Amino acid sequence: MAWTRLVRLHQKIDRASEKHFLTLGLNTAWFDVLARIGAREGLTQGQLADSLLVTKGNISQLISKMEADGLIERRADGRSQHLFLSAKGRILHDDAVPRQEDLLSRSLSVLTPEEQTDLLRLLRKWEHS
Repeated sequence: MAWTRLVRLHQKIDRASEKHFLTLGLNTAWFDVLARIGAREGLTQGQLADSLLVTKGNISQLISKMEADGLIERRADGRSQHLFLSAKGRILHDDAVPRQEDLLSRSLSVLTPEEQTDLLRLLRKWEHS
């Protein structure tokens, strides 16, 4: 029963997030890339792929599209490609990320701070089992 509820909650939040991203001209994958690069500029494509749990091939295609749209920049350092937000990407990141954080915060606001702490503890326990 817990699994079913968790899946339903994920779908509900995912739908709300997707609506939010569409108003900004994004999709979930593009948002995830903007948020990760914005939090840690200079990471490599491989590091980004690992953090998003996708293949390097998928990231390469996604990065190419976002680079063509002027949102990110690749900078070579030997054999590695390091990723940075462009000026346009930074503006979008600085708008999109706080809005997404607010959406998630509002969804959690039905729980008391203690319940949120308990939920986090239980999810970590489940994740590490």
